[in-house]
Amino acid sequence: MDIAEAVEGVRSGPTGPTVGVFFDFDDTIVHGSSTLSIEDGQSDTEIAESARRHFAKKLAGFLYPEVWQLIRAHEAAGHTIVIASPVPQFRIAPVADALGIEHVLSTRPDTTATVREFAAERNLDLPSSYGYSHSDRELLAVVGTGVAVNPVDARNRFVVFRERGRAKPREVFRTAAGLAGFFGGVAAGGVEGLRVRDRRRSVDGMISHAGDFALKFAKIDVAVTGAHNAESPRPAVFIFNHQSELDLIVLAKVLRHGFTGITKKELATSPLFGPLLRFAGATFVDRSNTTKAKEALAPVVSTLRGGLSVVIAPEGTRSLTPTLGPFKKGAFHIAIQAEVPIIPVVIRNAGELYWKNAKTARAGRVDVAVLDPIYVSNWTLDELDERVEQVRELFAQTLSHWPES
Repeated sequence: MDIAEAVEGVRSGPTGPTVGVFFDFDDTIVHGSSTLSIEDGQSDTEIAESARRHFAKKLAGFLYPEVWQLIRAHEAAGHTIVIASPVPQFRIAPVADALGIEHVLSTRPDTTATVREFAAERNLDLPSSYGYSHSDRELLAVVGTGVAVNPVDARNRFVVFRERGRAKPREVFRTAAGLAGFFGGVAAGGVEGLRVRDRRRSVDGMISHAGDFALKFAKIDVAVTGAHNAESPRPAVFIFNHQSELDLIVLAKVLRHGFTGITKKELATSPLFGPLLRFAGATFVDRSNTTKAKEALAPVVSTLRGGLSVVIAPEGTRSLTPTLGPFKKGAFHIAIQAEVPIIPVVIRNAGELYWKNAKTARAGRVDVAVLDPIYVSNWTLDELDERVEQVRELFAQTLSHWPES
């Protein structure tokens, strides 16, 4: 079965915390082995930090995106989610934290005994529970619904996850083609604007052409739901969930014209995005200095009142997994002061095709849902934390239950 069938099976199955969900680790949550070398004499703190760095720099790129979809489906059903694996706990911990999984079991030496003991402690109903593993038949046999992940021989129920992480020659070629398309689009759009001596038209042409050409040559399709919300009302503060530098190119294709961005100051020196962002009038924010960040955002209110929309990622930085980070309040303060609506732009799959530390992009499709505008004229500062959390939950719900196109 494919991932959509697996998720639907979870949604239509039993609910509640007495249903356990047991994930193996290697070749189940991550593609391949999560091996990490530890030096003799390292303290627990040093080992944990090494594991965290290993996850951020490498292992996150080998996470199966389908696992995240399954986890969210099981969470929505109220299930008790567990990673049960012979892999040492320090190697699993950063992944469990990133995926929001509270329980980690070391199943050495006996998987069945460990899982049964945990189930007894938590009053879990194993016949109603789920297990996912590439090769641990004991884990799959101890639960009512055992699902093999990419099995060598598919004797029983199984699901196929798509490998990512290792760059293939064709991906290197497509990434180079995408970069060429990006710069070609920038040049084509710039020439258009210069011909009529209109800076704004030049910026809009550069943005839209760069998005179109880069995605076309990289073999990345964009499917948009709610495209009418990208056009009207404007000006607006467009907020998006941030997993990948690919997000910026996708936004260029979806929004196309009449906007500028608020981004981290490091992008000002990016050879890919820096020159275009500066020419487009982007605001660069020092995230390490709250006072300077607020000062930098002050002129953005005037930008909005002048008719230009603004794009900002309320998470503040790219995430290593599809899990949403906390939302900062800057975008919402700006919208309130400028008296313009907030329009959520929910992006799915961008991190799968081009994760945070990737060197190459994969071909595929990015889904985008442009949600209905949120009007903030009646919001008060006292309720802002609650309102922001409601918007974040709207993103989470959209990612879990994608709207029909």
